[in-house]
Amino acid sequence: MNTVAEIFPPGEFLRDELEARGWSQTELAEIIGRPVRLINELIAGKKAITPETAVQLGDSLGTGPEVWMNLESQYQLSKVRSTDGLIARRAKLYERFPVREMIRRGWIEATKSIDVLEQQFMAFFGVESVDAEIPFCHAAKKTNTHEQPSVLQLAWLCRARRIASELVLGPYTEAALRHALPRLSALLTAPEETRHVARVLGECGVRFVVVEPIPGAKIDGACFWLTDVQPVIALTLRLDRIDNFWFVLRHELEHVLRRHGQGSYILDQDIEGTAADQVNEEEVIANTEAAEFCVSQAEIRNFVARVAPFFAEDRVLLFAQRLGIHPGLVVGQLQRRLGRYDLFRKHQVKVRQAVTSSTLTDGWGVVHAV
Repeated sequence: MNTVAEIFPPGEFLRDELEARGWSQTELAEIIGRPVRLINELIAGKKAITPETAVQLGDSLGTGPEVWMNLESQYQLSKVRSTDGLIARRAKLYERFPVREMIRRGWIEATKSIDVLEQQFMAFFGVESVDAEIPFCHAAKKTNTHEQPSVLQLAWLCRARRIASELVLGPYTEAALRHALPRLSALLTAPEETRHVARVLGECGVRFVVVEPIPGAKIDGACFWLTDVQPVIALTLRLDRIDNFWFVLRHELEHVLRRHGQGSYILDQDIEGTAADQVNEEEVIANTEAAEFCVSQAEIRNFVARVAPFFAEDRVLLFAQRLGIHPGLVVGQLQRRLGRYDLFRKHQVKVRQAVTSSTLTDGWGVVHAV
């Protein structure tokens, strides 16, 4: 059985000290040079002990001032100390989850009720308590392949899963998706063509959604499965560039084709470069297929061999035109091959507006109602 010790006002201890010495209140007042009324109010608990008074009491009674300041502090705290634990519960939520960000994004409704707030977070993450582990199997593009997903990433993934579950599509088949790859490849010519991606994938039974990234989450996209025949590809468009969009999308499509992310999550590497020896076999395959999809690797190797080290802009543009793709895709490949991320950056055009115009999207001021 838990019991709470009763806290007494410091004046009661002062009365005991005077009785032990046989002093009257008047005598103590004369000793410390203060009015008798002050001593009376201290003992009655009507006046708090100040640092000045604590020093005087400590000198006169030989206890030191700390004793009286501690007694006063404990007494004052006892009068305002919370016993319902509401603040501690709210602090636990803020410590574990990105509460402010999720409320700002409209994923969680702001409320003063801690009970309601906890219920919302448990429903959002699909757990029975705010301390429970958050399960999620996924293949996600992330900088560090060896770390567990952070709560920021899990919050983003759970939001993407919730939105994707609302899409009504036919069952997925690998054959349909492989048949659609040439159709997707035909969209590499211009940023505006990305508006067709959601429709093409939907016809294959692949759910495609875009969710604005959470600051600090460091995630570009993810592949996960609602059921064995319901794959989802979710992108953040964190790097709003045509080359990044197509590379990440094709990377995640390879995870779908190989049914990665069903049994356990796979944290993928950032496309701009973790050392090759830190990439697992699944990531090597996905990266290889993504690079080949964006630009024929044989063609770009031949191009680099022919023109290096003089990469004139007009030659890059003609090369892209010959391949029938947007120059930004060639630029992205060249930048990574040469380690020159400043090279022809103006051609890495933005695609977010085109992509989100026809894709189930949450973020950038738009809250998808679920």
